[in-house]
Amino acid sequence: MESLKEIYKSAGIEEDVFDFCDTIQKGLRGRFGQIDEIAEYNQMKVVRAMENQRVSAACFEATTGYGYDDLGRETLEAVYAEVFGAESALVRPQITCGTHALTVALSAVLRPGDELLSPVGKPYDTLEGVIGIKEDNPPGSLKEFGISYRQVDLFEDGSFDFEGIKNALNERTKLVTIQRSKGYAARKTLSVGRIGELISFIKSIRPDVICMVDNCYGEFVEETEPTQAGADLCVGSLIKNAGGGLAPIGGYIVGKEEYVDLCAYRLTAPGLGREVGATLGVNQAFFQGFFLAPAVTAGALKGAIFAANVYETLGFPVIPDKSESRHDIIQAVTLGSPEAVIAFCRGIQAASPVDSHALPEPYAMPGYHSDVIMAAGAFIQGSSIELSADGPIEPPYAVYFQGGLTWYHARYGITMSLQYMKDAGLVSIPAVEALE
Repeated sequence: MESLKEIYKSAGIEEDVFDFCDTIQKGLRGRFGQIDEIAEYNQMKVVRAMENQRVSAACFEATTGYGYDDLGRETLEAVYAEVFGAESALVRPQITCGTHALTVALSAVLRPGDELLSPVGKPYDTLEGVIGIKEDNPPGSLKEFGISYRQVDLFEDGSFDFEGIKNALNERTKLVTIQRSKGYAARKTLSVGRIGELISFIKSIRPDVICMVDNCYGEFVEETEPTQAGADLCVGSLIKNAGGGLAPIGGYIVGKEEYVDLCAYRLTAPGLGREVGATLGVNQAFFQGFFLAPAVTAGALKGAIFAANVYETLGFPVIPDKSESRHDIIQAVTLGSPEAVIAFCRGIQAASPVDSHALPEPYAMPGYHSDVIMAAGAFIQGSSIELSADGPIEPPYAVYFQGGLTWYHARYGITMSLQYMKDAGLVSIPAVEALE
């Protein structure tokens, strides 16, 4: 029988690369144990919610057309609401992605003359067109409908500018949007505790302001979710953590019932709301994916920590660093050159179960400032809970790694990325003895 090293060798991984990564991995066992404890806690939350909401085989039946009286859809939304500690939930295949879920929520709540405030700096690239802060805004932006936008940047150390936030809040401020993850910004991800601190501060000044959290990449990383820390709305994608790698499409919005109802009216039509929306046979994947999500997220977290330790040990700046606490599954690595970003992503692609033979190239993607390279040999297109990496081809030339349906696949992907970096002459592998 082949050894693990021999199997890696057959995949093109040289001995020094394998030994280096294997040594790093063996030093992380204690850290991985802590992740497993959080995953077990979250697994119990999901199982208990499914038990309490009486999930049954009948919930997996498909509906078509209007989708009236869809037992599975209604039960799934009750499960989400319980797990997130929320009053209500909207979990639908009609929500195409995280950006769409956020757009539904923003459009549902905001009205002409209202103002949207981001107290954590500029949001993710794809939201700029939604808000209307791009140079060439697409039709239908919030700005076009008379909704203004204000932004307060974080301080250089990542802390909140409380005085700036206080000054930015005004009589027009209707909704505050808080992006938990870093996106393509060089900042730390926000913990649920810090999000709760920020919401408490905002509510102390304006109790009526609605606080919404973009929770993408953060579900099940901690034992609590932003709705349990005061968020009025919390939004995410099912092809990230919450879908567990099985949901083929979809998004969720959880929070206070009055706001979730508004979102349902915006997603379908005023007067129809959550009563319509056929599930077309995806209910089983939604339930099973949510059931698996805590364990899948734990595997992705282990991969992110492994990546941080590998690349920081080699001298590359990483966010979070190799010892920091984790609040999402994304690992940023500043590689310093376009060639390094491309080599890294090609290594991830080569380690993929789907399209491993493909060669990622940077290209102009809709909604982004610059050319972006994306590596994702995924079973579901764009699924970033699966092994993937991407980054804009612009200084400081950082790559963003996330996912891996299992820790073992994440380990293989990072090891292969390092092999590609070595093959391109972009990194030297230190002897294992130097790590001891």
